[in-house]
Amino acid sequence: MSSIAIEVHNLSKFYGKNLGIESVNLSINKGEIFGFIGPNGSGKSTAIRAMMGLLIPSSGRINILGFDAQTQGVEARKRVGYLPSEVNYYSEMNAREILEYHAKIYRIPNPQPLIEEKAGYFELDLDKPIDDLSFGNKKKCAIIQAVLHNPEVLILDEPTGGLDPLMQNRFFELMEDLNNQGTTLFFSSHILSEIQRLCDRAAIIQKGKIKAVEDIHALLAKQMKKVRLISLNDEDFNLPEGADNYHKSGRKHNFDYIGKPDGLIHWLSQRNWQDVSLTEPDLESIFMNYYQR
Repeated sequence: MSSIAIEVHNLSKFYGKNLGIESVNLSINKGEIFGFIGPNGSGKSTAIRAMMGLLIPSSGRINILGFDAQTQGVEARKRVGYLPSEVNYYSEMNAREILEYHAKIYRIPNPQPLIEEKAGYFELDLDKPIDDLSFGNKKKCAIIQAVLHNPEVLILDEPTGGLDPLMQNRFFELMEDLNNQGTTLFFSSHILSEIQRLCDRAAIIQKGKIKAVEDIHALLAKQMKKVRLISLNDEDFNLPEGADNYHKSGRKHNFDYIGKPDGLIHWLSQRNWQDVSLTEPDLESIFMNYYQR
């Protein structure tokens, strides 16, 4: 029996002459939490929709749990839970009806207790019409729908959009519990902290192409920080190793830092500062400043 849950081989999708994705290769192990990160518009959703059989690729192939996603898509999707980035439902239904309908499709026996349990966990009003639900509550319904049939693989496309911090934390706890039970997670996001919290490895996609597949611990070691300092005097000094893009304005100093944090902390401790600020940049800045090197 294969240990691979998802295998993507030379996957490309062009919209006329416009590139969606090109020559994407991925291999995700069973039981893994695999991140798929990149800026908005980088090709994440295109790759996921091809995996789910929602669009026909220009070339390449996808296997999910040993099933070809194009020719055996029905068998593959029986075993997959899918959470799209944008959620749309029949407006005349409520959340309970949607989830019961989903349960019938997957032939889940006596689904009502499970639906009530998950709805309570996410504080979702099951009897409120879909049109009266906020985007965040529609997303809660979609999360429950994705996990209701206990899938072997979960494919998640920007899953936390619309959720408040409390519900985001509950979502992450649910994902960790499912993974502990053996569920494979394919987690697409442009938010680095989400990838750091959940994932074992991550593929980085930019402009439709895979730039790297990284172990998360290795990626964290390469992670960039934006450093903003105010010195006590208008002075010049030698920057730490790993500093780049330095700008100075009077006593204000700004630079990007790539490397282990202890090196930066040691350098900062060598002098007194009026103020020190360390922040995470957005992913696109990390890509531009690290991967293009």
